[in-house]
Amino acid sequence: MKLFSEKLKTLPRYDRVKLMQGNSRTLVIINPASARARRAWPQIEAALTKNGIQFDTHETARAGDATLKTRAALKREDYRTIAVVGGDGTLSEAASGFFEFKETEDGHVSHLPTPVKRDAQLALFPAGTGDDFARGLANRRAPLEEWIEKFMAHSRGERAPRLVDVIHGRVSAGERQFICLNVTTIGLGAEVAARVASQGRAMKQFPGEARFVAAAFGALAAWRERPVRIQVDEYEVVDNRTNLLAIANGLYAGGGMMFSPEARTDDGLIDLVLTHDLTRAAILRELPRIRRGEHISNPRVRIVKARHVVVETKGTENALLVEADGNVRGHTPAEFHIMPGAMRVIS
Repeated sequence: MKLFSEKLKTLPRYDRVKLMQGNSRTLVIINPASARARRAWPQIEAALTKNGIQFDTHETARAGDATLKTRAALKREDYRTIAVVGGDGTLSEAASGFFEFKETEDGHVSHLPTPVKRDAQLALFPAGTGDDFARGLANRRAPLEEWIEKFMAHSRGERAPRLVDVIHGRVSAGERQFICLNVTTIGLGAEVAARVASQGRAMKQFPGEARFVAAAFGALAAWRERPVRIQVDEYEVVDNRTNLLAIANGLYAGGGMMFSPEARTDDGLIDLVLTHDLTRAAILRELPRIRRGEHISNPRVRIVKARHVVVETKGTENALLVEADGNVRGHTPAEFHIMPGAMRVIS
């Protein structure tokens, strides 16, 4: 009797893929607001069809739509894979849909969300402004064709999914919870992300890196350091004046900026990037160095490894904006926990 793997090799490619998938279908979430996603989808659709992949599609219509659709799909027996055609924001929204956020009887949120389906997996078809999470996984901005082939290799049973950490975040005294796949920025970085999201059609014709730089110059005009108190795990409290913090899981953010060159998605740790006493001129000097990860040699920049981080500011006038994976989430106070190996990613 032949082994299952040997039997697979004797089947035509279409039948081999169907046998590997069983009754499982892939839900493809597409961000139609992204011009790159609209251009990429016909190529992806043709490849899925040619290779016998069973799939359905959903085009997002509003913020949070990808989260709700992903969660609903994973509660059904026939969906195990969610594929995203879009950028970091859509990818992050879909990742949040892999989890249930529960409250305790007294109305407070529990720290760690629970998975909707433990063997669910997330597939990437990067088609956004920065695609920083995908860039970090591939160590470069890989072409779409490469991501399509990775997905097909996985469907043929030739490539196993990667276990990656995710960050669970809460903002505004726990009123809003979210999943961060890649990087959260607090202060200046969040202001830049908000400006990128609000850019008009003319700016959206430029490459992602140029859009982020233009937004950074605008955000610097409103630069003001604020008193901040940071709790790192159970052993360190940092009282600081700053307007630039990052909570990193992935290697890149902001269109290729390397906030923490030591960040890894599978080390079970948050990389907390701390800065203090920086001027506008200093930030301008550091911008090109951040792209290469050279800013960490600055004595006013420090990276701390942690599992739990709390960031507090005093008074609404000192509250700092918080974004995660390109989406604005709220204001400080904010709290973050690492969830080691909590997601399976096809990459």
